[in-house]
Amino acid sequence: MLRKVIISLAALIVILAGIIATRASTFRVERTTRIDAPPDVVFALVNDLHAWDRWSPWAHLDPSMKVTYGGAPAGTGATYHWIGNDKVGEGDLRITESKPPQLVVLRLEFVKPMANLNHTDFTFKPDGTGTKVDWVMTGPLDFMGKGMDLFVGMDRMIGPDFEKGLASMRREAEVDAKKRAEAASASAAPPSAAPAAPAPGAEPAK
Repeated sequence: MLRKVIISLAALIVILAGIIATRASTFRVERTTRIDAPPDVVFALVNDLHAWDRWSPWAHLDPSMKVTYGGAPAGTGATYHWIGNDKVGEGDLRITESKPPQLVVLRLEFVKPMANLNHTDFTFKPDGTGTKVDWVMTGPLDFMGKGMDLFVGMDRMIGPDFEKGLASMRREAEVDAKKRAEAASASAAPPSAAPAAPAPGAEPAK
């Protein structure tokens, strides 16, 4: 009886390994939102890695996370290295392409807890008075990754974080757009008229 159970388990493992091996060797996660702000305002929140702290879904998972910025101040060549607890791990982020205010492409390398190299694209398209934002991540899947994708799903793992991040990006961009509109309105307002000077010999008002 025990021999039959062991043979059955071994057969199941072989079948499962075969299923995992034949799965796609890459993954793709994509989320889209509309933000009521001009493309250049939204673009700035992604193109400047220093601004990610305002909206990234992973920025505040570890209050003690250490972040190091390098390369260009913003745009192509800007880098971001982080190291933190088990929730955030360790990795590097680099902007490899920047087309204001349409596109930001990033190279995302995870060092811990699992080494992996992914690519991320942000695209910004005018949508009426606002902006349509697409956030896409793609990357390779090794055997373990394929198994994880089969039982958990990369989209189910990462998608909710994208949705949370885009919601925060929407909030921050709309605040920035409102501030810019208020500043422009204030600078365009005509200066208040100065009080008329009294006529020569006139007695000043009391």
